[in-house]
Amino acid sequence: MGIIIKNGHLVDVEADRDGLFDIYVNDDGKVEKVGARGELDCLVKEGTEVIDAAGKYVLPGFIDLHVHFREPGGEYKETIKTGSRAAARGGYTTVVTMPNTKPVMDTVEHLKLQLDAIKKDAVINVLPSGTVTMGEEGKVLSDMEGMKKAGIVAISEDGRSVMDPEILRAGLVEAARLGLPFFDHCEDANLVNGGVMNAGVKSKELGMPGITNEVEDSIARRDIDIAAKVGATIHLCHCSTRETVKYVKEAKEKGYSVSAEVCPHHFTLADEDIVEDDANYKMNPPLRSRADVEALREGLKSGVMGMISTDHAPHSKEEKEKSIKDAPFGIVGLETSFALAVTELLGKYLDMKALVERMSLTPAKLLKNGRGTLKEGSVADLVIADIDQEYVIDSDKFLSKGKNTPFNGKKVRGKVLYTLCNGKVVYKEEK
Repeated sequence: MGIIIKNGHLVDVEADRDGLFDIYVNDDGKVEKVGARGELDCLVKEGTEVIDAAGKYVLPGFIDLHVHFREPGGEYKETIKTGSRAAARGGYTTVVTMPNTKPVMDTVEHLKLQLDAIKKDAVINVLPSGTVTMGEEGKVLSDMEGMKKAGIVAISEDGRSVMDPEILRAGLVEAARLGLPFFDHCEDANLVNGGVMNAGVKSKELGMPGITNEVEDSIARRDIDIAAKVGATIHLCHCSTRETVKYVKEAKEKGYSVSAEVCPHHFTLADEDIVEDDANYKMNPPLRSRADVEALREGLKSGVMGMISTDHAPHSKEEKEKSIKDAPFGIVGLETSFALAVTELLGKYLDMKALVERMSLTPAKLLKNGRGTLKEGSVADLVIADIDQEYVIDSDKFLSKGKNTPFNGKKVRGKVLYTLCNGKVVYKEEK
C-alpha cells in the first residue's frame, strides 16, 4: 500500500523544493505525490508504511560515478552484493562500476559476467562501464558498440590512461558516435617513476618516491583538448590538483563538454596528514598539498568541479598491512562519503542544495537517467539523513568487505538513516 514519508525537510533542486514536505511512494516505486506537511494523511490506509522524518533531511538518492566492486575476479575484496549493500548504507542508490576487473569489461561476453551478478545480487542500481581498449592495453579498441547494447553507460580505462594519443582519439570518436561519456583517469605513465605518494616534504620525510602534480595535469590537459576537437563528452575522474581545476574551468568557459569529480579523501586530507608508513593513506592519485585541497574545495563551491564521487577501491586487510611502497593503491569510500561532505563542506563551501547537486542531480544529468530528483512521477530513489548526528567512523561496522580507510576513528556528523531505491527500503539504520 505504499510508503509515506512525513515531516521531513525535502531538498530537491530539480523540483525547486526546499522545506517541509510529505512524500507518498506508490507500489510501483514512484513518487506519486508531494504535499505540504499533513496534506497526504488521507492517503494512509491499512498496510501503508509511515516513516516519520521529523528533524531529518529527505534527499534524492546519491549517485556515484566511480566505484570498484571487483566482481568478476576479485571477489575476496568486494562483490556486487557487498558493494551494493555498502553503497546503500552510504545513501547511494546508483553507482557506476569501473571496468578494470578480471577479466576486464572489454567484450559483451565479459560484461555478461558482471551483469548476471548485478541482476542476482545488487540491492541498488549498479551500472557498468566498459573499457576503451581490449585488455586495457591501449592498443586495440574494445567492442564499445556491443557493450552499449548490452548495458554499459560509459567507457573508461580507469586504473590507467590511454597513452597513445591516436588510440585515444579513435576511442573518443567512437564514444561520441555512440553517445557514451568517457570517464578519464589522468595519469602519465611516463612520469610516475615508481611514485607511491605525493612528491613533497612528507614523501622525503617518509623516504617514499613521489608523484608530481604533472603526472595528472599533463594528461588532463591533453585529453580535454582531444575530446573537444572530436566532440566527445569527457568526465575527469578523481581530480586531485589545483591545475586540473584550472583546466576544467577554462574548458567549461570555452563551451567544451567536460565535467569533473572530486573524491572525499582529496577534499578532506593533504599529504601532510600522513604521519607514518600507513597504506590506508595510499590512493591514486595521491593526497596532495594543502593548496591543492583548498583549490578542490573552491572548485566544488563554484561548481567547476560538479560532482563528488568516491573511487571506492576495496582491498584485503593483508594487502593494506604492507608498507606504502608495496601495498596496492586505493581506499573505500561509500560508507563515509556523505558524512565527510557534511563535515568538511556543508555550511563552509556548500549549502544543502549544492550538496544535492554534487552528489545526486549533476551525476544524474551526465548519465541522462532521469534520477537525482523526487518530483512527482520520478523513481523513488531517496535518502533520509540526520546531518546533526555526530559519531565516530568505525571500519569494523562497514558492510563493504574492504576496511581500508584513513578515516577510521574520525569524528564526523551526518548519518544516513534510510535509503530507498526504486521505492523499496534497501537500508535502515539500526538503533
